[in-house]
This record gives sequence, C-alpha cells and structure tokens, in this order.
Amino acid sequence: MSSKVLRKVEEARPKALIEEIILENFMSYEYARIPLKAGLNLVCGPNGAGKSSILLALSVALGQAHTERSRRLSDLVRRGEETARITILFDNRPVKGRRPIPSSTSDTFRLTRYLRRDGTYWFEADYRHVAKADVVRLLSSFGVNPDNMLIIMHQGMVEQFTLIPPEQRLQLVEEAVGLHPYRQRVLEAQTRLEGLLSEEKSVGKLLREAEENLAYWKTQHERYQRKLQLAEQRRRLEVELAWAHVSKLEAQLERMVEEAERLKRRLDKTFAKLEEARVFKRKTFEDFEKVKAALKSQSFELLRVEVERAEGEGWLKLAGKLEVLPESLKAQAEEFREKVKALASKALKVREALTNLEAELDGVRDRLVEAGASEKLLEYQFKELESELKRLYREMEKVREDLEIARVEAEKAGPRVYTDRSPQEVAEELKTVNIHLSTLSDVSGRVEKLYEKFRSLYEELKGKIVVLEENKRKLLEEIDVRREVWVRRLEEVLSKVNQSYQRLLSTIGARGEVRLVNPQSFEKAGLELTVGFHGAPPVKLDAYTQSGGERSTTIMAFLLALQEHVASPIRAVDEFDVHMDPKNREAVARLIVETVRENPETQYIVITPWHHPIFDEEARVIVVQKVGGKSEVAVVEGEARSG
Repeated sequence: MSSKVLRKVEEARPKALIEEIILENFMSYEYARIPLKAGLNLVCGPNGAGKSSILLALSVALGQAHTERSRRLSDLVRRGEETARITILFDNRPVKGRRPIPSSTSDTFRLTRYLRRDGTYWFEADYRHVAKADVVRLLSSFGVNPDNMLIIMHQGMVEQFTLIPPEQRLQLVEEAVGLHPYRQRVLEAQTRLEGLLSEEKSVGKLLREAEENLAYWKTQHERYQRKLQLAEQRRRLEVELAWAHVSKLEAQLERMVEEAERLKRRLDKTFAKLEEARVFKRKTFEDFEKVKAALKSQSFELLRVEVERAEGEGWLKLAGKLEVLPESLKAQAEEFREKVKALASKALKVREALTNLEAELDGVRDRLVEAGASEKLLEYQFKELESELKRLYREMEKVREDLEIARVEAEKAGPRVYTDRSPQEVAEELKTVNIHLSTLSDVSGRVEKLYEKFRSLYEELKGKIVVLEENKRKLLEEIDVRREVWVRRLEEVLSKVNQSYQRLLSTIGARGEVRLVNPQSFEKAGLELTVGFHGAPPVKLDAYTQSGGERSTTIMAFLLALQEHVASPIRAVDEFDVHMDPKNREAVARLIVETVRENPETQYIVITPWHHPIFDEEARVIVVQKVGGKSEVAVVEGEARSG
C-alpha cells in the first residue's frame, strides 16, 4: 500500500481499534492469535509465560523506536526460524458512513511487520509494502504513538516514569493528550527563531565583514576619487600650461611687434635725420664750393690788381727816371698814380675779402667735415637699426612659427584657457600634482566597481538585518502568543487531570496534586506529582521518598486521571500492580474498571501476573501459558469465568 493509501485522516473519523494480534515465530510464540475488544482486555498468566511479549509485539508492529534501539530486531525472531511476523487487524467497519481508516476499503485493515534473522525488516499494509514513515504517519493521525509510555507502558516503565525529569514527563503528557501540536508550534516558531538568529548572526558576520571591506574599499575609493581629481587637475593644468605657452608666445610676439614698431619709428626718424644731414652736407658743400670759387675769383682779382698795380708802379717808376716828362705823359702819369692808388686800395679790399673768404672757407670746411661725420654716424645708426629690425623680424617669424605650433598643441589639449600665470608657475603646480599622482599609482579603475559592489552588499545586508530584526520581533511576539496558548491549554487540561487525580487518590485514602512547574520557561516547564498517604502531607513523588507500592499506586492514579484526555484509542500497561500491596492492588483495579466504564469506546490492554476478580465483569481475559517452550494463548470469556 502506497503512502497515499496511508495519508493523514481527519480528526472527526471513528476510532481505529484492534480486533486481533497475530504472532508468528515471534519470541516464544510459534503461532498465536490474541483477539481484543473495545474496553478492557486483561492479559494474565505466570511470570515468564510470554505476557509482556504480546505488548512488545504490538509495539514492534506499530513501529516503536524504543524497542529497536534497546534490542536487536533479529533477537525477536523465534529460535530456529528465519522470519517472524506480527500482524495487527484493525476494525475498519464504517460508522455513520465513515471508516476509521478511510484510505482502506476493507472492513479489516491489516498491518504487518516482518522481522528477519539477518536484521532486515519491512512493513505491509493490506498486503502491500509500505515504508515505516507511512506507518508512523497513519498511527499518529489517530493519536497512537508506541514510543510514549503514557500510551503503551511496558514492564518497568511504571517505575521509570518516576525517574524521568519533570520536563520529559510534561512532554509525554502533551503528546498523549494531543497538546503536542501546541508545543510543536512553539518549537517550530523557536526553530524558525533559531534559524532566524543563525541567519541574523551569519548576516551580522557578513555585515561586519562587508563593513570592514567597505571601510577598506571606501579608503581606496577616496584615494581613487582623489586620483581622479588630481588627474582632472593635471588635465586642466596641462591645458592651462599649453595655453600659458601660447599666451607667453603671444605676449612675446606682441612685445616684439611693439619693439619692431619702435625700431621702425627710430629707423624712419634716423633716415629722416640722415636725409637732412645729406641735404645739409650738399648745401654746405655747395657753400664751400661757392666760397672756394669766390676765394679763387678774389685771388685772381687780387692778382690782376697787383699786376695792374705793379705795371702802374713800374711805369711810374720808369717815368720817374725821366727828368722831364712830357706834358702828355704827366697827365698819364698822374692818371697812373691815381690808378695805382686806386689799385692799392682795391688790392687791400681784395685782400680783406680774401681773408674773410678764407675764414669763411675754413668755417664751411669745418661744417662740411661735421656734416660728413654726422652723415656717416647717421648712416651707421640707420644700418644698425635696420639690422636690428631685420633680426627682430626674423625672431618674430620664429616666434610666429612657435606660436602656431603651440596653438595647435594647445587646441589638442583642450579649449582656450586664459591664465595670468606663467608657464613656469603652472609647470610647478603640475609637477606637484604629478608627484601626488605617483603616490596613487597602485589605485586602479577596478576600485570603483569593487567599492560599489561592497557598498551595495553592505546596504543590502543592512536592509536584510533590518528585515531580520523586524521578523525576529514579530517571531518573538508570535512565540509569546504561542507559549501563552500552549500554557493556557496545558493548564486547562492539567487542571482537569488534577481534579480527577485528587478524586482518585481520595478513594484510596491519599491526597496529592498534579502541577505545572516553571510554566514561564518553555524549556524548563515540567510536570510534578505530589502525594501523601495515610494522612501525611503531600510531597513530591520521587524514587526515594515513597515506597515502590506507593509510587506504583500514585502513577496509576495519575494515568487513570489522564485517560479522558488521551487521544489514542489504544492504551496499554504492563504490570501496573508491581510492588503494590493487596489493598492498593484491589483499589487500583477498581479505579481501572471505573475508568474503562467511563471510556467504553477506548481499548485498554492491561498485563498482570494476577487475575483480579474485579475485572471479570468488564474484561476480556487473555490467559498466557508456556507449554513445551511455546507460549500459548487462551481467551476466557465472562460466562466461562462465571461457570
């Protein structure tokens, strides 16, 4: 039968009770059929007959883990056999149109477990193989858990219940009465909380690591940003430097143009002076020639006058040698005298004129020499200025070429930048920037992505932490609510159990209390029983204060008080009356009968070595005997007992 066949059934369906247990080659049983009914089933017989084996077989067939842990399954196979089989037949007849196990269409649901000597085992449901997990799910759907000693209490577990911690007792009670889901809901929420806390811790650790990484990459990012700023500054400075060179050359060219204009003006002025000097020189030369000509003319005039005078004086001297001059010569001589006298006067004037002309000629000559010297000086100055201007023009051309090259390079560097700084000043700052940039040479462009990656991760983790904290807050509130519900339901059930427990104890002359301890702590909450016999004040039940019989009696009173709340339709207890004196044994037997009568649709299996007549009216008595090494079962019905 598949797991679909053994799916969980609704809580409102009829109870699934056992019709029969069939044992084959199980322990001391070769083959036995143990029929059971609703109500009380009493299994009795001498010690060692195989009574407890029936309960063990039931537990094994139901998949009890406790048995599997404490004893090898292969040890349960009858000696000399290879395979043992335990079959449980459940009454699956419809009640008000519904079957207890709705996934099966048979009136009898058959659950079988096979055990082999080699240690292997398997389950069958209605003759089909099923997994143990499917069996567990089926049984838990109607409250049967063979591992819970409050449902199936094996031999020695009555005493064991005294020894287990209060926390474990409480959990057994919760599971038996169906409150386990409340605990499970709290545990589930706590598990989710643990997962959440673990996740929060992991995310917190990741957040701290991300924060450390982010701090490192933030520093690197700041260095990268600084590098970008410096690179941008360097780029601007390079542009500024390029245009500073252009500006410098432009200023230099402008100064040279101004200088050329100044030189040109000086050259023009010098050329004008030179022209003036040349004109002055020509005029002076003309004056010199004029004076020189006049001097020559006067010299000739003086020579002529002197010749004429000499001729006159010679004639007069010749005439003077004559003793008697003719009258004709006297007049001529007088004329010559007057002429010589006039010529002497004229010669004197000519000499004066010559003297003046010579002085004037010397002056003109000096001016002419001075004019020549001035001309030469001006010509020299003109040539120098002209040479300097030509040199300046050549330099200007070179500067223009350099300016054109610098402008092209500057335009490549970037748009025109006007700066009042010199290239040297810009170059100094650029040098400083390059030095700073060299210290950031290890910072690459990957820093930007890595910083963004870790920043995004950090923000994501921060957001996740916020969400986790909010979820944790909600989950803590949910846990508080679930704990509150769990405690309230637990207190409600335990309050009723306590009332029944006190009533049952009172019937055997004892008093006590069932109480919840440490309810404020989910982990430490537990169940304590107190009891006092023969008028003694109630004290906590433990392994040291009460006698064995008193402990057994107390635990049975508690179990019976619990019965109306237990979810499982099947309950079993082995040797409930161990250590009890006859009085308490009879009293507990009466309490069992009373409890069975109050729960007629529940199936009880009670194992005891003694046959109590008190059970005869209510119980199906199953007698176990061992004959020839084999356990055999006989059912004694009520009429047979009374006969």
